[in-house]
Amino acid sequence: MPTSNHFVVCGIRKMYGLRLGRTIGLALLTTGAIAMGGAAVAVESTVDIVTGVAYAERDSGPLKADVYIPKGEGPFPGMLVVHGGAWRMGTREQLAGAALFLAEHGYTAVAIEYRLAPQDKWPAQIYDCAAAVRWMREHAKEYKIDRTRIGGFGYSAGGHLVALLGTLGDDQLREPGVAADAASARLQVVLAGGAPCDFRSIAADSDRLAYWLGGTPAEKPDAYRDASPANYVAASDPPMFFFHGDSDELVQIRSPQKMVERLRELGIPAEFYIVKGAGHIPAALDQGARERARAFADHVLKGEPLKPEPSASVPTAGAEALSPASGPTAPASSSQSAPSHVQ
Repeated sequence: MPTSNHFVVCGIRKMYGLRLGRTIGLALLTTGAIAMGGAAVAVESTVDIVTGVAYAERDSGPLKADVYIPKGEGPFPGMLVVHGGAWRMGTREQLAGAALFLAEHGYTAVAIEYRLAPQDKWPAQIYDCAAAVRWMREHAKEYKIDRTRIGGFGYSAGGHLVALLGTLGDDQLREPGVAADAASARLQVVLAGGAPCDFRSIAADSDRLAYWLGGTPAEKPDAYRDASPANYVAASDPPMFFFHGDSDELVQIRSPQKMVERLRELGIPAEFYIVKGAGHIPAALDQGARERARAFADHVLKGEPLKPEPSASVPTAGAEALSPASGPTAPASSSQSAPSHVQ
């Protein structure tokens, strides 16, 4: 029986009109199987997993999460894990391997499902991600989460959503009906792979994203602007790590590169890791990118030293913004990595 990853690969092929190739498809499926099937021993020894926890109620039913909790007293930094699939497909199990990896390295990882287009169009997806972060803070004690240290990890559409969430203030794109005294949805670090960051330059008559944003840029200019993380970049944003394949034909590499450049211009620690020779799917599976993302998060949320950017990571302007000497080495309780407005 085909797995959920099979449908993601086929859906991306259909959406973008590309032949991803049998090897790439099999690599994604095999990696998913290894991540799931090979986890039993590690889970027993280091991680507790709670599956199918409802984090929000919608008209279509509950939205659920799988929570990966390190063994030990905690509290641990939290990490929201958001799957990709072009905002129209995918499941919370899709990044189970990444969630387990993060939990094995001392993070309570919360892998979520969210509403999908075209049934639920923008901004349903970002509302759901924000609701998940608020839920993490509201249930911090139960799942051993340090509510002052919460990051986001995502790839492709999931990378876009965590990047957007990282740039939003609690009063921006706030879901109607959320109480004024609700927990904060702010992130303290962003780890985003294969992420489109700016939809404002898409041709006015293009209907490529109409299924999600409700029309063409000419018809829905506000949606294309509001869905762009680059639209919100501000000096108060958290440190951000992006990784991307330099042979990616689905998401142009300049989109996150320009985002990193803008972040650095504002003095925000940011790093861009290039996976050499990799397309969209292979970059998602790159071990070096995953390790570097984890090291970046460890630096920001745990105060651990960060080595200089590896040779695979080609820095853009302002690379000194995240050197070990100038980066956020203080614990997350400092103002740099845990903003005072976190509730």
